[in-house]
Amino acid sequence: MDWQDQGTLLSARPHGETSMIIEVFTERHGRHAGVVRGGASRRVAPVLQPGTELFVSWRARLEDHIGAFVVEPLRSRPGLMANRRALAGLNAVCGLLRVALAEREPHAGLWRESQRLLDLMAADGDWGGSYLAWEMLLLEDLGFGLDLSSCAVTGASEDLAYVSPRTGRAVSRAGAGDWADRLLPLPPILLGLPDTGALSLAQGLAITGHFLARELAILRSEAHLPDSRARLMAVLGGT
Repeated sequence: MDWQDQGTLLSARPHGETSMIIEVFTERHGRHAGVVRGGASRRVAPVLQPGTELFVSWRARLEDHIGAFVVEPLRSRPGLMANRRALAGLNAVCGLLRVALAEREPHAGLWRESQRLLDLMAADGDWGGSYLAWEMLLLEDLGFGLDLSSCAVTGASEDLAYVSPRTGRAVSRAGAGDWADRLLPLPPILLGLPDTGALSLAQGLAITGHFLARELAILRSEAHLPDSRARLMAVLGGT
């Protein structure tokens, strides 16, 4: 049992005196764990930093064994450690991928978008809207994409103002009626409109956070989202 792939390091923890157990998010093999023998050495340990892009070779005697990795660094992203905002973004991405994705299940599209997002974070660009789009894609990969194309009540595509916290479908002002206070505000940023202000971003993240928490409770028995996401919301001024 062996394969080679390209991946991003999500986490690393000591294993015995000289080795490390790492988790990587790979293009063709999804989230995958394995032992790096000698990973605690002065030569290898600096490479095993979250966000680093690696070429990995995995081998195990049987497919269901944890197996061993041989790693080669392809690209570091030092900009992710350069400021509090980028580091919070990195930790949130890694934390969500670790709890949301089933191990060894490929998500090639999500992997590609994760690389783009981490590159944008490392460059210290304006990545709040890109992060929100990434959480939307993560929801789709978990099997629960939001439907914001038309009102769930009237079928109209105009004046969409809310999202149903139960179905994830958009609702117009007319369709909401007396139920408006029980719905989630639908911000312009999720409709592709050019409003990327702090309030719009916070409302969008409140929506994705609501459904991520619900789906993880169902799929992974996770009681809550990782603390790293809450820390990112505080940095971005979200909720």
